[in-house]
Amino acid sequence: MKAAEIRKTGGPEVLKIRDIVLSKPKADEVTIEQKAIGLNYIDTYHRSGLYPLNLPSGLGLEGAGIITKLGKNVKDFKIGDKIAYASTPLGSYSSHRNFPSKNLVKIPKNIDVKIAATLMTKGLTVFYLLHKTYPVKQGQTILFHAAAGGVGQIFGQWAKSLGCRVIGTVGSDKKINEAKENGYDYIINYNKDDFAKKVMKITNNKGVSVVYDGVGKDTLNKSLECLSIRGMMVSFGNASGPLPDINVLKMLGPKNLYLVRPSLQNSISNRVELDEASKIMFKKVSSGKLKIKIFKEYKLDQVVKAHQDLEARKILGPAIIIP
Repeated sequence: MKAAEIRKTGGPEVLKIRDIVLSKPKADEVTIEQKAIGLNYIDTYHRSGLYPLNLPSGLGLEGAGIITKLGKNVKDFKIGDKIAYASTPLGSYSSHRNFPSKNLVKIPKNIDVKIAATLMTKGLTVFYLLHKTYPVKQGQTILFHAAAGGVGQIFGQWAKSLGCRVIGTVGSDKKINEAKENGYDYIINYNKDDFAKKVMKITNNKGVSVVYDGVGKDTLNKSLECLSIRGMMVSFGNASGPLPDINVLKMLGPKNLYLVRPSLQNSISNRVELDEASKIMFKKVSSGKLKIKIFKEYKLDQVVKAHQDLEARKILGPAIIIP
């Protein structure tokens, strides 16, 4: 098998393709022949060292493929099943791998394996943001940063299907149409306009109930400004860098604000929750309420280029790696 591996942290150049002999699956594992691998911004955090790993390490949380071998204790899956996952251990950047069966989901027959590979991290992230972290209600006005990105495209459609009025921010005018096509009612270029002032104008100075923010350092203060009284700041990523220290009394106290830092691993932490979330997600796709358009495909030996494009904001939507 072939796999991308890092032996030190750093820029995209630390990613190397290795030839590896794959062992037999353990009792509770299956062997997967990978068909598509999800490319996610969190992968750059692992590679750079922002989220520390024990090195050497594989990379990638998300993939989809076909089961080729079963561990002796695996009962819920069979050889030939089309499956997908988004979970540790890392190592989805590979042609084949062993993986715990408890973290797998079966892909419905009408869902393409490439689409499933793009959904398992981004789609399940949107599920826990909208249904678990801050369960939105019909008619609420909400704000999402990076509306034209991979998660943002799914978020806009999903939130709209729940009856929300959705404001999105983008980093350039060329991304506005992309956001519009994915359900956003209002789009603000935060590099040209003060998005907090724009949000307050849109909401008649009431502010939004919740801000979902995967950008981090650059958007924190303005996000807090445009929240309503008792609003919630949901910080789930660091694309512009880690959040600065927060003065709770000064920054949260005046409007009784809430701030939460959720994660996929803690929000969907067992088989019951995983089955519930994936069922709802796949139903959204099957019903046509959630349309996934793959922006770009890379080969496994193009993984350095994929990370360069990811960090340069050249990937405007879900992207995958093909082993």
